[in-house]
Amino acid sequence: MALNMIKLCVGADSLQDLRDWVSERALMAISAGLEPHSVHTTRMVPKRRDELLDGGSLYWVIKGQVMARQPLLDLRCVTGSDGIQRCELVLGPEVVETAPQPKRPFQGWRYLKVDEAPRDLGSLGEGMAAMPEDLRRELADLGLL
Repeated sequence: MALNMIKLCVGADSLQDLRDWVSERALMAISAGLEPHSVHTTRMVPKRRDELLDGGSLYWVIKGQVMARQPLLDLRCVTGSDGIQRCELVLGPEVVETAPQPKRPFQGWRYLKVDEAPRDLGSLGEGMAAMPEDLRRELADLGLL
């Protein structure tokens, strides 16, 4: 059964910031002759690897709300030049927008069960997807989404 991860998207002020970052990394990878995946490095290595790679995603919290997800393609353990072991989360190139869901700040990453994850925005209808991001945020803050 699939399992997800959730993490703060530090440095991004909007969903567009995340999309721009992912696009830039994909273009850099393509120009180097690699697959257009982005990689996010984290200190802790997830112990539930098989569940995460069974269709799981990394959900991004932007400015206090879960706003998007990227499919998890692989988890790679690497050792940095400082001798510290880290985990590279290999993410699919697509950023899937989700229904906004308020989330308080936390450190690192957390597991996110499938039934607790916000639904993809596209599954909520065209009207929701056409709504401006700031309006969706405000409605989610009010508990109306």
